[in-house]
Amino acid sequence: MMAGGVMEEGKKTGMEWRPAVSPWLIAATVMLPTFMEILDTTIVSVALPHIAGNLSASTDEATWTLTSYLVANAIILPATGWFARYFGRSRFLVYCIVIFTVSSFVCGIAESLGMLIAARVIQGAGGGALQPISQAILLESFPPEKRGMAMAAFGIGVVVAPILGPTLGGWLTDQYSWRWAFYINIPMGILAVFMTRAFVEDPPYIKAAKPGRIDSIGFGLMAVSLATLQIVLDKGQTDDWFSAPWVSWFIAISAVTLIFFIVHELRTKEPVVNLRVLKNRNFAMGTLLITLVGVCLYSAITLIPIYLQSLMGYTAMLSGLTLSPRGAGALVTMPVVGFLMGAVDFRKVVGTGFLVLAISLWQFGEINLQITMWDIIWPNILMGVGLSMIFVPLSAVAMGMLPREEMGNASGIFNLMRNIGGSAGISAVTTILERQAQVHQSNMVSHLSPGSPSFQFQSHRLQQTFGHYFPSTEALRKADGTLYNELIRQSTLWAFIDNFRLLAALSLLCAGTALLMKRVKPKGPPSPE
Repeated sequence: MMAGGVMEEGKKTGMEWRPAVSPWLIAATVMLPTFMEILDTTIVSVALPHIAGNLSASTDEATWTLTSYLVANAIILPATGWFARYFGRSRFLVYCIVIFTVSSFVCGIAESLGMLIAARVIQGAGGGALQPISQAILLESFPPEKRGMAMAAFGIGVVVAPILGPTLGGWLTDQYSWRWAFYINIPMGILAVFMTRAFVEDPPYIKAAKPGRIDSIGFGLMAVSLATLQIVLDKGQTDDWFSAPWVSWFIAISAVTLIFFIVHELRTKEPVVNLRVLKNRNFAMGTLLITLVGVCLYSAITLIPIYLQSLMGYTAMLSGLTLSPRGAGALVTMPVVGFLMGAVDFRKVVGTGFLVLAISLWQFGEINLQITMWDIIWPNILMGVGLSMIFVPLSAVAMGMLPREEMGNASGIFNLMRNIGGSAGISAVTTILERQAQVHQSNMVSHLSPGSPSFQFQSHRLQQTFGHYFPSTEALRKADGTLYNELIRQSTLWAFIDNFRLLAALSLLCAGTALLMKRVKPKGPPSPE
């Protein structure tokens, strides 16, 4: 933490400081590593079966390539502010890009699963700070009245990268090899390092900051709490949650260490994560909302490909292409959002975005087994519109009343909670999908009784069809099997519908919650207090 005199001087100079180059050059620079990092979190998921086969591992073992990355990512995210003060923000950004790029190369040449997991841990540690540092640099480089358009440009990478990831990953894996899902980071990383060194500089209050010694106790407690939580969220469904003793132990460890972490951080003079920033009402409410955005976004990204591939028979590539129009909706809307942020109350833009997101999710809740591709594309475009109206204004209203020197710390917390929301959402919807499918199956199976006229008609019709190719006993068996498979499809469909409608209701609740935040004026500097 900075001494009082240094802090006051930092605030004074921070309000007067302007970067030496065009802020738009800085925006393009910091958007590149952000896009690279977010893309990597989704691009690898579609390559897991190929990774497992090539490295002689099971698919379940291969998922540790995702878990290891997310755990390391989560641990570094909230500590970003301290590391930025210690190394200098621009220098730390370069270090992180180099670590991420080099570890991506090591991932690509990995000859064993152990080597790949170790490289992914290092990659996650390097990638964890890329987005919050980039966001903080962007906000500092623009004057307050121009931050709306700047964040709109930055938001393109945040919204579009998760959409392009599965499609690009599927194409690279099919056309070349799963290793190219990592090699693609190398040219982007080299370009990002060159641009960062050329255009990004530290403001005076970062240079004057005195980080002191690292809060090793707080960092250790945070690491244990986040690591155990992330492992449970990622692997809990596989082992049926609390029916596995290790889940109960990990939840208990995560909760206890989290409590000790909060108490320690609030009492220490030099915390690795300054939780006092949550006293700001807008930031606290914004953090809650971005967590729920993570739940809705990553849940939808997970559910839609599963639905298309398991029930509609789409290939991985085709399902990825069906999701791509979401990025088009975001791209078209982002400039409009940037314009609106210069004239309209940010809270109204955020609330409208949540309403649009709720409508798109409810449309997904109207799916059936006879829909066309356009029935998926249009709600995806609408979802892209809604998300673009949420991400950028929500960041602005959440951090618009914070002093500049708190933005690095706040951005780390903000992005961490979005990721945790995404992990929790994916775990929740996959669990609900499995459980609700069983509930609907038990409710619908009563209609398959031999006394049901409808069942008798369908069974007789199928027996006649199969009877042209098989003996009567075999035809009867195949007819019953076909009816049972249809029961599974219909019950699973209803489980998908339950999930989408639940997410729509959650988005609608967020629309009202956004209005509880304090208004941040579209023009004029944020309060330095």
